[in-house]
Amino acid sequence: MKKTFSISSRSLTVLRCSIGLIYTWFGMLKFFHGYSPAEDLAVNTIHKLTAGLIPAQTSLILLASWETLVGTLLLLGLQTKKVLVLMVLHMLCTFTPLLFFPGLSFKFLPYGFTLVGQYIMKNIIILSAAWILWQAIPEQEPLPIAD
Repeated sequence: MKKTFSISSRSLTVLRCSIGLIYTWFGMLKFFHGYSPAEDLAVNTIHKLTAGLIPAQTSLILLASWETLVGTLLLLGLQTKKVLVLMVLHMLCTFTPLLFFPGLSFKFLPYGFTLVGQYIMKNIIILSAAWILWQAIPEQEPLPIAD
Protein backbone atom coordinates (compact mmCIF):
# COMPACT_ATOMS: atom_id res chain seq x y z
CA MET A 1 0.00 0.00 0.00
CA LYS A 2 1.39 3.36 -1.03
CA LYS A 3 1.52 5.94 1.73
CA THR A 4 1.06 9.60 0.97
CA PHE A 5 2.07 12.54 3.05
CA SER A 6 2.17 16.26 2.70
CA ILE A 7 5.08 18.64 2.86
CA SER A 8 4.52 22.31 3.52
CA SER A 9 5.33 24.73 0.73
CA ARG A 10 7.70 26.48 3.15
CA SER A 11 9.67 23.23 3.60
CA LEU A 12 9.91 22.77 -0.15
CA THR A 13 11.09 26.36 -0.54
CA VAL A 14 13.80 25.79 2.08
CA LEU A 15 14.87 22.58 0.30
CA ARG A 16 14.97 24.30 -3.11
CA CYS A 17 16.84 27.32 -1.77
CA SER A 18 19.37 25.21 0.14
CA ILE A 19 20.29 23.37 -3.06
CA GLY A 20 20.33 26.69 -4.91
CA LEU A 21 22.65 28.22 -2.33
CA ILE A 22 25.12 25.32 -2.51
CA TYR A 23 25.09 25.35 -6.32
CA THR A 24 25.58 29.11 -6.49
CA TRP A 25 28.34 29.08 -3.88
CA PHE A 26 30.26 26.15 -5.37
CA GLY A 27 29.80 27.54 -8.88
CA MET A 28 31.03 31.01 -7.95
CA LEU A 29 34.17 29.56 -6.34
CA LYS A 30 35.12 27.99 -9.67
CA PHE A 31 35.34 31.43 -11.31
CA PHE A 32 38.39 32.19 -9.12
CA HIS A 33 41.44 29.99 -9.62
CA GLY A 34 42.42 28.09 -6.50
CA TYR A 35 39.24 28.82 -4.50
CA SER A 36 37.39 25.58 -5.25
CA PRO A 37 38.83 22.39 -3.76
CA ALA A 38 37.12 20.52 -6.61
CA GLU A 39 38.79 22.57 -9.36
CA ASP A 40 41.39 20.00 -10.46
CA LEU A 41 38.93 17.12 -10.20
CA ALA A 42 36.40 19.03 -12.31
CA VAL A 43 38.94 19.98 -14.98
CA ASN A 44 40.32 16.44 -15.20
CA THR A 45 36.83 14.93 -15.35
CA ILE A 46 35.64 17.30 -18.08
CA HIS A 47 38.88 16.64 -19.99
CA LYS A 48 38.15 12.91 -19.86
CA LEU A 49 34.43 13.30 -20.69
CA THR A 50 35.16 15.50 -23.72
CA ALA A 51 38.27 13.63 -24.88
CA GLY A 52 40.29 16.80 -24.32
CA LEU A 53 38.28 18.88 -26.81
CA ILE A 54 37.62 21.70 -24.33
CA PRO A 55 40.59 23.60 -22.88
CA ALA A 56 40.91 23.40 -19.08
CA GLN A 57 40.18 27.07 -18.36
CA THR A 58 37.19 27.08 -20.71
CA SER A 59 35.77 23.93 -19.14
CA LEU A 60 36.05 25.45 -15.67
CA ILE A 61 34.30 28.66 -16.74
CA LEU A 62 31.53 26.66 -18.44
CA LEU A 63 31.08 24.51 -15.32
CA ALA A 64 31.11 27.56 -13.04
CA SER A 65 28.50 29.22 -15.26
CA TRP A 66 26.32 26.10 -15.36
CA GLU A 67 26.41 25.64 -11.58
CA THR A 68 25.84 29.34 -10.87
CA LEU A 69 22.92 29.50 -13.32
CA VAL A 70 21.29 26.40 -11.81
CA GLY A 71 21.77 27.74 -8.30
CA THR A 72 20.48 31.22 -9.07
CA LEU A 73 17.38 29.92 -10.84
CA LEU A 74 16.67 27.56 -7.94
CA LEU A 75 17.05 30.41 -5.46
CA LEU A 76 14.62 32.51 -7.51
CA GLY A 77 12.21 29.61 -8.04
CA LEU A 78 12.20 30.11 -11.80
CA GLN A 79 11.58 27.27 -14.27
CA THR A 80 12.26 24.79 -11.49
CA LYS A 81 11.44 21.62 -13.44
CA LYS A 82 13.71 22.60 -16.33
CA VAL A 83 16.45 23.60 -13.89
CA LEU A 84 16.14 20.26 -12.09
CA VAL A 85 16.79 18.50 -15.41
CA LEU A 86 20.00 20.52 -15.83
CA MET A 87 20.92 19.79 -12.23
CA VAL A 88 20.38 16.03 -12.54
CA LEU A 89 22.46 15.95 -15.73
CA HIS A 90 25.25 17.73 -13.85
CA MET A 91 24.87 15.45 -10.83
CA LEU A 92 25.14 12.31 -12.97
CA CYS A 93 28.42 13.63 -14.40
CA THR A 94 29.75 14.19 -10.88
CA PHE A 95 29.79 10.43 -10.34
CA THR A 96 32.11 9.74 -13.30
CA PRO A 97 35.34 10.31 -11.33
CA LEU A 98 34.49 7.14 -9.39
CA LEU A 99 35.07 5.29 -12.68
CA PHE A 100 37.70 7.55 -14.25
CA PHE A 101 39.88 8.08 -11.19
CA PRO A 102 39.35 5.19 -8.76
CA GLY A 103 42.70 5.92 -7.10
CA LEU A 104 41.43 9.36 -6.09
CA SER A 105 37.99 8.13 -5.06
CA PHE A 106 38.71 4.96 -3.10
CA LYS A 107 41.11 3.91 -0.42
CA PHE A 108 39.68 0.38 -0.55
CA LEU A 109 37.67 -0.38 -3.67
CA PRO A 110 34.61 -0.50 -3.81
CA TYR A 111 33.51 0.66 -0.35
CA GLY A 112 36.38 2.54 1.32
CA PHE A 113 36.04 6.08 0.03
CA THR A 114 38.67 8.79 0.20
CA LEU A 115 37.58 12.33 1.01
CA VAL A 116 37.11 12.88 -2.74
CA GLY A 117 34.91 9.77 -2.95
CA GLN A 118 32.83 10.96 0.00
CA TYR A 119 32.51 14.40 -1.61
CA ILE A 120 31.12 12.70 -4.71
CA MET A 121 28.82 10.26 -2.91
CA LYS A 122 27.09 12.99 -0.90
CA ASN A 123 25.50 14.00 -4.19
CA ILE A 124 23.04 11.12 -3.68
CA ILE A 125 21.39 13.35 -1.08
CA ILE A 126 21.09 16.22 -3.56
CA LEU A 127 19.58 13.87 -6.16
CA SER A 128 17.08 12.63 -3.58
CA ALA A 129 16.12 16.19 -2.70
CA ALA A 130 15.69 16.96 -6.41
CA TRP A 131 13.34 13.99 -6.72
CA ILE A 132 11.20 15.34 -3.87
CA LEU A 133 11.09 18.79 -5.49
CA TRP A 134 10.23 17.31 -8.88
CA GLN A 135 7.25 15.43 -7.46
CA ALA A 136 5.97 18.53 -5.66
CA ILE A 137 5.96 20.78 -8.75
CA PRO A 138 2.74 20.81 -10.76
CA GLU A 139 2.96 19.96 -14.47
CA GLN A 140 2.13 23.54 -15.41
CA GLU A 141 4.46 25.38 -13.07
CA PRO A 142 3.00 28.76 -12.06
CA LEU A 143 5.16 31.87 -12.11
CA PRO A 144 6.47 32.83 -8.67
CA ILE A 145 4.26 35.44 -7.06
CA ALA A 146 5.46 37.77 -4.34
CA ASP A 147 3.43 37.48 -1.15
